[in-house]
Amino acid sequence: MKHMARTAMIVGLLVLCFGLFVGCGDKKSQADHSGPPRDSSPKVLTPSADGSVIYQNDTASIDASHTDQGYVMVSYSGSCEKVKLQITGPDQNCYTYLITDRASYVAFPLTAGNGSYSVQVLENVGGDSYVISLEQAIDVSLENEFLPFLYPNQYVSFTADSKAVAKGSKLAEDTWTDLEVVQNIYDYVIKNISYDTDKASNVSYGYLPNVDETLESGTGICFDYAALMTAMLRSQNIPTKLEVGYSGEAYHAWISTYVDDKGWIDNIIEFDGNSWQLLDPTLAASNDKETVKEYVGDGSNYIVKYTY
Repeated sequence: MKHMARTAMIVGLLVLCFGLFVGCGDKKSQADHSGPPRDSSPKVLTPSADGSVIYQNDTASIDASHTDQGYVMVSYSGSCEKVKLQITGPDQNCYTYLITDRASYVAFPLTAGNGSYSVQVLENVGGDSYVISLEQAIDVSLENEFLPFLYPNQYVSFTADSKAVAKGSKLAEDTWTDLEVVQNIYDYVIKNISYDTDKASNVSYGYLPNVDETLESGTGICFDYAALMTAMLRSQNIPTKLEVGYSGEAYHAWISTYVDDKGWIDNIIEFDGNSWQLLDPTLAASNDKETVKEYVGDGSNYIVKYTY
């Protein structure tokens, strides 16, 4: 995550399509507001470990009861100080997580769609060497493709009681479309969260965003920006991906979101009143429109490596 934090130091590190919402205000006023506004009450999905499908040994447990919802729950109760989880999906992309909680289940997303996943709990045996503590192959058939991007997980952690959820609901009031909700939340984040350079220079490996802490402090690194906006949008039933990869040569985090009738907003930079893409809530907070547009260009500066 230290490399990710340094992203912000490069080209404003908050590479977002700032121009994306310029002119968006004009389009918003033309939206059809003839009917009642959309329901802005929170819609928080809660992952659970029911034990109906479970794989376990003396130290670790993998609960696969709800893989159709796009997640697995993993718990570790052993004595090893350094424990990792690796999930490899049908696309053969391997995701590595640190297991920091003990004896409690944590949700991890299944973001590669339908197919066979390998789930491994790994214990450190010295240096950079790990051994498999528990391993299981799991066949996944999602109820729908959006569910992995609606539930909370280790990287996008929130509950119905989260302050970020309440704030997202407030920002979604008096809106008629999901696009307006995205705009309101985006505008709030880039105007009210400032980049924390001290935190960026000292963040440790395995850092996890705390969305309520980011909201309360008004500061964060790129991972915090993306996680906060993702939590707010997911709690409004708007599928959102927290994406991690490369922005130029820097490791960075941004988001993509799904809007009905427009699809995933993750490729187009310009907003034409109907479609736009590649949301990076860190860059617009500290760069002018022209600088951002020049850097983002056609989107080729962004390469997705992981999706959470």
